[in-house]
Amino acid sequence: MALDAALAELCDFARLGRWMDAQGLPRGEIEQVSSIPGGTQNVLLRFARGGREYVLRRPPRHLRATSNEALRREGRVLAALAGSAVPHPRFIAGCFDESLMGGFVFYLMEPVAGFNPMTGLPPLHAGDAKMRHAMGIAAAEAIAQLALLDHAALDLGGLGRPEGFLERQVARWLGELASYSRHPGYPGPEVPELELVASWLERNRPAHSRTGILHGDYHLANLLYASDGPELAAVVDWEMCTIGDPLLDLGWLVATWPDEDFAIGPMAPLAELGGWPSSDELAAHYAATTGRDVSALDWYVVLASFKLGIILEGTHARAFAKKAPRAMGDFLHSVTRALFRRAAARIAAL
Repeated sequence: MALDAALAELCDFARLGRWMDAQGLPRGEIEQVSSIPGGTQNVLLRFARGGREYVLRRPPRHLRATSNEALRREGRVLAALAGSAVPHPRFIAGCFDESLMGGFVFYLMEPVAGFNPMTGLPPLHAGDAKMRHAMGIAAAEAIAQLALLDHAALDLGGLGRPEGFLERQVARWLGELASYSRHPGYPGPEVPELELVASWLERNRPAHSRTGILHGDYHLANLLYASDGPELAAVVDWEMCTIGDPLLDLGWLVATWPDEDFAIGPMAPLAELGGWPSSDELAAHYAATTGRDVSALDWYVVLASFKLGIILEGTHARAFAKKAPRAMGDFLHSVTRALFRRAAARIAAL
């Protein structure tokens, strides 16, 4: 098998084939290898072997301290979701011992037939406002179904620390932001609203919350839709999944929802099209499905903006150390600034 040099650097396919043989998967030559674009962190490689198609997911080339553990968590969650009402890629097998590939873990999943709205809508979806409205409701429905799952029954105990989950968030992510100073040349976050948002979150934390499974990074960029309707084909990128307060997923969805206040980058064409349900409609559907109180949703939206902004700023910091493309780092920094501005505006409007 002749491989593109860049792809060969991402995976030792000879080792992969031997490992697949040991898992009892169909034998044969590994063929049709290609990379799947999208995302800023982990790597996706699609290939065929023995009459079956696979997607391999591995951490980024420049491993971070938590890269392998995040993929282990993700594989565990996808395996646990089998048979649930939550749309997800079907987990096939995982190698969670990094020694096999000389430093990184990986897993195999089935390819998903679907499109990501951030890369553009097909004519069917772009031309029908009712279709886009149903797409939004489907997004709320998926996290509602996730919140209804019993993590203990799915053997996901230990995936997170639900006790004190909300209380830890601000300090945890301010610490993450401070850690970016280790990247040479990084000038700091330069986010004027940072202190205001962090302080408001600490002062206004909800007194009560209910524990459940949350995706942890829930927005349109991590959703694949069916090409022939508004249904979700799969929720992807589960590396931040944990056990905590699932209302944060709803807050995340609302914080990044395509509207006139968040028409940035690939979100702009979606916002211009319109037809999407309002944030109130998303919240109402979620509440009706889960029975959860969403009266404190503003707090979760602000927390989602705070947390996602800090996460995206990490790529900006790594770009200064040449561990991420500079253009990507600059763009994500602009998204971080937009998220914090949006959070501050929401606080001011309360």
